[in-house]
Amino acid sequence: MNFVDTATIEVYGGDGGSGCVAFRREPFVPRGGPNGGDGGKGGDVIVRSDPQLLTLHDLRYRRVYRAKRGEHGKGSLKDGKNGETVIVRVPPGTVVYDDETGEQLIDLVRAGDEYIVAQGGKGGFGNTHFATATRQAPVVAERGRAGEARRVRLELKLLADIGLVGFSNAGKSTLLSVMSKARPKIADYPFTTLTPNLGVVELAQYRTCVMADIPGLIEGAHEGKGLGDQFLRHVERTSALVFLIDVASDDPTRDLNILRDEIGSYEPRLLDKPWLVALTKMDLLPADSELPDIETGDDARAVIGISAVTHVGLDELRHELLVLLDEGPAAPPKQDENRYMYTQQLPTELDQGEQDDRSNT
Repeated sequence: MNFVDTATIEVYGGDGGSGCVAFRREPFVPRGGPNGGDGGKGGDVIVRSDPQLLTLHDLRYRRVYRAKRGEHGKGSLKDGKNGETVIVRVPPGTVVYDDETGEQLIDLVRAGDEYIVAQGGKGGFGNTHFATATRQAPVVAERGRAGEARRVRLELKLLADIGLVGFSNAGKSTLLSVMSKARPKIADYPFTTLTPNLGVVELAQYRTCVMADIPGLIEGAHEGKGLGDQFLRHVERTSALVFLIDVASDDPTRDLNILRDEIGSYEPRLLDKPWLVALTKMDLLPADSELPDIETGDDARAVIGISAVTHVGLDELRHELLVLLDEGPAAPPKQDENRYMYTQQLPTELDQGEQDDRSNT
C-alpha cells in the first residue's frame, strides 16, 4: 500500500425529514385533533481517528461521503426515523481543514477522537406543534432543514517521538533499520526514501520510542524544492530531533546550519525542540579518529559519532535519546469537547396539498 498523507473529500449531511399534517379520525372521536409526527434528523458525517489505519490511502478512491436523510413524519404522532451517521475513518494525527476557507476544523491527535464535519439537518415539526386555542386544526408543518455540505482537506502528520533529519544518503534509513525492526528501502543513490518510515526503538530502562525517518532534505526544501515540502509536516509531531550529518562532509557546520534553517523556515517552532547531532558513517574513518569540528551552539544536547554498520556509538545514542525525550515537550492537551453550532435558513411551512401523501387519514 502506498503512503498517502493528503486527501480532499466532499461531505454531505443528510437532510432532515419534514413534519406531517395529519388528524386523528376514529369512530366515536368526532374531534380528534391534529396528530402529525415530526420529521427525523438527517445523518451526520463524522471524521474519526482509527489507530488501525496508517495512511489516507482509502480516501483517494472514495471522495464523496453522503449521509442519509431523515424520514418524514407520519400520522398517529409517529416521528420519522433519523438518518444514519456516516463515519470517515482516518489515522491518528490527521488534521482536518475546510478546503474553501483554509480554516483548521480539528486536529485528531488521539485514537478515537472525532468531529462532525457535516451536520445533518433538523427534522421539521408536525402540525401537532402548531395547535392553539384559536387554531385547533392547523394544516401546516415544518420542512426539514437541509444538511450541511462541505469540502474538507485532510493532512496526516505522523506521530513519532524522534525525527531523523538529514540530507539524502546521510544514513537515516540505515540507522532506523538497525535500531528497530523497520525495513525501509536502502540504496547507494540519492532520494532512496520517498515516504516517511516509522520504527519502534528500544532504549535503556525498558523504554521504547517511535522513530521517524523523514525523506532527505535539500537546500530550499521549504520553498518546494526536492521532496522536503511534502514531508516536513511530519517533523511537527516529534518530541525531539536528531540531525544526521555525514562525517565525510567537507563542512559539517554548514550542513547542520542548512538543515536547521530549512526546518526553521518551514515552521519556526521546530527550532525549539530538543535536538542533538549524530555524525554518521564513522566506519569510513581510520580507527581512533577524532570527530570533526562542528559548531552547534549551546542548544544541542550532544554531538555523537555513530556507525550503523559497525554499531559504534549506538548505545550512547540510545542514552541521549532517552534524555532528549525526558526534556521534550509534554503530550498535547486533550481537546475540548466539540460544540458545533448549526445554523441554517429558518424552515418554511408546508401547505395541505404537499402533505396529502404523508398524512394518515
